[in-house]
Amino acid sequence: MATTTTSRASLNLLLLRRSPPKLRNAKFFSSSSYSSHFRPSTFHKSYPCPIWSSSFSFCLPPRSTSTSTSLPFRHFSSSPPSMSSAVSAAVGSSSVSDDSCLELNPLSRDFDFPPFDSVDAEHVRPGIRTLLQQLESELEQLERSVEPSWPKLVEPLEKLVDRLSVVWGVINHLKAVKDTPELRAAIEDVQPEKVKFQLRLGQSKPIYEAFKAIRESPDWSSLSEARQRLVEAQIKEAVLTGIALDDEKREEFNKIEQELEKLSHKFSENVLDATKKFEKLITDKKEMDGLPPSALGLFAQAAVSKGHENATAENGPWVITLDGPSYLPVMQHSKNRTLREEVYRAYLSRASSGDLDNTAIIDQILKLRLEKAKLLGYNNYAEVSMAMKMATVEKAAELLEKLRSASWGPAVQDMEDLKSFAKSQGAEEAGSLAHWDTTFWSERLRESKFDINEEELRPYFSLPKVMDGLFSLAKTLFGVDIEPADGVAPVWNSDVRFYRVKDSSGSPIAYFYFDPYSRPSEKRGGAWMGEVFSRSQVMARKGTSVRLPVAHMVCNQTPPVGDKPSLMTFREVETVFHEFGHALQHMLTKQDEGLVAGIRNVEWDAVELPSQFMENWCYHRDTLMSIAKHYQTGETLPEEVYKKLLAARTFRAGSFSLRQLKFATLDLELHTKYIPGGPESIYDVDQRVSVKTQVIPPLPEDRFLCGFSHIFAGGYAAGYYSYKWAEVLSADAFSAFEDAGLDDIKAVKETGQRFRNTVLALGGGKAPLKVFVEFRGREPSPEPLLRHNGLLAASASA
Repeated sequence: MATTTTSRASLNLLLLRRSPPKLRNAKFFSSSSYSSHFRPSTFHKSYPCPIWSSSFSFCLPPRSTSTSTSLPFRHFSSSPPSMSSAVSAAVGSSSVSDDSCLELNPLSRDFDFPPFDSVDAEHVRPGIRTLLQQLESELEQLERSVEPSWPKLVEPLEKLVDRLSVVWGVINHLKAVKDTPELRAAIEDVQPEKVKFQLRLGQSKPIYEAFKAIRESPDWSSLSEARQRLVEAQIKEAVLTGIALDDEKREEFNKIEQELEKLSHKFSENVLDATKKFEKLITDKKEMDGLPPSALGLFAQAAVSKGHENATAENGPWVITLDGPSYLPVMQHSKNRTLREEVYRAYLSRASSGDLDNTAIIDQILKLRLEKAKLLGYNNYAEVSMAMKMATVEKAAELLEKLRSASWGPAVQDMEDLKSFAKSQGAEEAGSLAHWDTTFWSERLRESKFDINEEELRPYFSLPKVMDGLFSLAKTLFGVDIEPADGVAPVWNSDVRFYRVKDSSGSPIAYFYFDPYSRPSEKRGGAWMGEVFSRSQVMARKGTSVRLPVAHMVCNQTPPVGDKPSLMTFREVETVFHEFGHALQHMLTKQDEGLVAGIRNVEWDAVELPSQFMENWCYHRDTLMSIAKHYQTGETLPEEVYKKLLAARTFRAGSFSLRQLKFATLDLELHTKYIPGGPESIYDVDQRVSVKTQVIPPLPEDRFLCGFSHIFAGGYAAGYYSYKWAEVLSADAFSAFEDAGLDDIKAVKETGQRFRNTVLALGGGKAPLKVFVEFRGREPSPEPLLRHNGLLAASASA
């Protein structure tokens, strides 16, 4: 998942092949269904990731749920970027006092790269308060002098937005990757002040009127498409930030925004704390039957970190947690059914009891979102969410149902196959497989059917080789070179790597951090890409033409154990490719307008296109063989194993698709039809949606929603459908390479350059549908996605 930015009102993250018979007329992406206008009075309204796949928890953005008040982890120059000296000036002129010396505060100093290694909780309060004081003064000055022109409106506004984005981005990022109680408390103290300023900025009438004057001026038609998109986005976001409300309603709106911000952070903290809270110490080796050496090594390493100094992979003791690299091996490989059930139930009930219970928080979030929608003149929060997306509520629901009907039959057959196989293996539970059985038996069936053992593949996927192969692919497709630049920028953990991206002339065009490993004691689960600096002409340092973009990629994969490198599962490989796709769109943008560069101002349901597109290359023979080298012998993955891996790609595709569709449908239901405090509870809605989206009904005590951070602590509220929406786009984009010939290196390079010059380069300066058509030559079709997933025949007969 990407964390994105659009513009000032929210200063926010954001963080034709012929169609098959039943889908031929499904014009989900046609311009007629594109929701480009939304202001209640003048615009049209919209009308009524399996858990461990890369499109679920591996794309989890550490950010707020309040889309109109969230800040990114942001902002860079043709030489390394420097924070505006105005931040330093703010320190000198500020009367804000604190125990910390402001002159020594790393948040208040000029820097080329964020001082991730030296920012502590004690710096947060004085640093943010000093900055807010300075920005308030600058905003007042801008409002007095504003004119409807680029130099007098957009440029000073971008500078103002950028500084807060950068500084807040530093501390918000550290909270996600290096969490401490002290940092939490400091952020909690200043967050209301930050949100208050954001709302003040987003509801600035002089700035709003100036943007409207630009749109209504005779020079409007002469503006570039990127500048027109920027202006339209500013006006739209201002409306969604409550600028058109009267004073009383605007005050109510602002209270809602403050509370939503607070609730989303609390939700996220509860999930992290509940995940950390569970530890299962095992001393009896018999209880670990079936678990592979890699998992045993990880569990022993966890035990050592908990004070069991003599723990070994062979003899234990072992500590199991709910962190991804720990949880998944238990579900996949443990022959101890009782252990599987215990860990499954613990995971499913995270943050649903005691002081960490998210139930009331969810209800309050949904209640406030509905109130916010009503204030803005919408029927429900989903309509608010869709206002800045490609889809409408109706079109999103239509796509989900089309894909659901195509996935249901195959998913039912998947379960029958699983039961038959378990029965053939003499499993007592074969007749009534439970949720903690399906992953285990799926792995056994996959091994039997394709003769592939995921654990046996790990030695072929060492992190260094995977990264080398990924960078080689980027050079082939997009003509860029990526080289280590460790030591150039401060990092927050010794495992973090820093890289420089160069074009064909050898000039730097971007930089990025990579934080690969799970650290359950301090780091959020999931994976994400976030901005550090955006590409910007306005923010260029003296003597340079443009500030270069910088990103960070964060994963939670299996760390090195002993003297072995990180040996990755194939899913972890896909995750790295996925997040790198987000990073490429941020880093290879050619937009110089900072507010629409990279992933900024890209409609949310198109943001996953490059990331899901990159996942396809994990199955491309030459690419896979370039990364699949045994970490000890250097031996390449055997050809027959590659063919089995390719054949297994569609294994249980119906089940995996249906699970994502369940999440997306539940999300829409909660944000369209659910009535907080009404006759149905959130868990009733979950159970109701599951009737059509889960072959095995959820447990009555299922509390999955209490950990559904995407929609309650991320940017996917009424937007989880975006994964499937963008998956259609990404599969169709990859089919352009298939049409050109994946074995034709010249054609691949030419198509890759076209992809770079459109999807990766144009950013939010052009509507995503137009960008896609410019690349593909036509509007998207769902056929490639169904074909890749082996569901084409099912959709034709559905």
